[in-house]
Amino acid sequence: MKLFSIALASALAASAASKSTTAASVTFHKDVEPILQNNCQSCHRPGEAAPMSFLTYSETRPWAKAIREAVRLRKMPPWFADPHVGKFANDRSMSDSDIQTLAKWADAGAPEGDAKDAPAPKKFVSGWNIGQPDQVFEMPTPYKTVAKGTMEYTYYVLPTGFKEDKWVQFSEVRPGNRKVVHHVIAFIREPGSKWLAEAKAGEPFVPAKAKGENQGGGGGGLGQWLVGYAPGFLPDTLKEGQARLVKAGSDIVFQMHYTANGKEELDQTKIGLIFSKEPPKQRIVTLAATTNKFTIPAGADNHKVESAITLQADTTVSTLVPHMHLRGKAFEFRVVYPTGEKQELLRVPRYDFNWQLAYEPEKPLVLPKGSRIECTAWYDNSANNPSNPDPTVDVKYGDQSWEEMMFGFFNATIDPSKDPAELVRAPKKKADGD
Repeated sequence: MKLFSIALASALAASAASKSTTAASVTFHKDVEPILQNNCQSCHRPGEAAPMSFLTYSETRPWAKAIREAVRLRKMPPWFADPHVGKFANDRSMSDSDIQTLAKWADAGAPEGDAKDAPAPKKFVSGWNIGQPDQVFEMPTPYKTVAKGTMEYTYYVLPTGFKEDKWVQFSEVRPGNRKVVHHVIAFIREPGSKWLAEAKAGEPFVPAKAKGENQGGGGGGLGQWLVGYAPGFLPDTLKEGQARLVKAGSDIVFQMHYTANGKEELDQTKIGLIFSKEPPKQRIVTLAATTNKFTIPAGADNHKVESAITLQADTTVSTLVPHMHLRGKAFEFRVVYPTGEKQELLRVPRYDFNWQLAYEPEKPLVLPKGSRIECTAWYDNSANNPSNPDPTVDVKYGDQSWEEMMFGFFNATIDPSKDPAELVRAPKKKADGD
């Protein structure tokens, strides 16, 4: 019996030593740094959205245990698509092996290892994720926010001065002050448009109809989407042969949504554009299945709202973006083909207002004329929702975060020579006798 006890103790000691050796062999430079480069550093670096930098060992070491828990719980990197519905080219979820590596590193005391094992530093263009822009458009002067209260959507009209049509392949919004910038949408206002006709170039402008009426988060259909920003939203990076059109003489309109944070702040937001080197084969436009006809009852914990849009021409869908506010709970995209066949495209069972993500199908969705894109959103207006501003009130559509929205944005492709309106313009009814 004594011999058995000694043997058992030796075996346990050997096992513990083996585990310790395995954990200790995981070091920052050899094992952890490559994972951070591939999954984290685009946000976790100076000047970006994340509150701490993971570029160096000294910066990362204090956060080792927090990193372990965040990846184990799959809070980081943020990715909310149901893995059973669709495959996505930009899937940000971390592999099980990478999660285990980060956990072992933290459990071993976060050793640095040999700096000679470090991968080459990832190169970033300071201030931009798309690389050095060909052209930058910036608010001419800083905008001062109020310390308390509501700020209506504020618009800036910036003339491009383009003498010829420009095709934009990459674009990015750089908020001047992330503490108060809730979202930015940059629209293209084509020559001749009467939208925001009273606005003076380069000056902040609040349309009269914004007071008491909803602006829709989309320019009221009067401007074409160029690029947007919201927490977690990535730059617009189109594939080779794809681009967005900015016609000669167009203006770029910034739609600015600010939220007060208790003190006056200054913001001077800008966008950067990189132009396509060749005429594109596909023009990209952003559309939405949306509705503003809903009321979410007070206390409702699973209120459903639906929207749909029918495509009037053959098209390819390359990106899906659900958008709701603080009561948003879950969101689904699906398509109903002209044959009646249905296909689920995206299911987000745990929507997070703090991470406005775009989902790019692994294989672009080729949809024939007559296809209907349908969206369903669920809202939690109960006291069980920790983000709920007030579970005692009915909630309707509105611009502000304590109101709600229901947008199923998607990118569609058209022939560069075609009018985007053809995608959604309902066919004319034939008159009697035609």
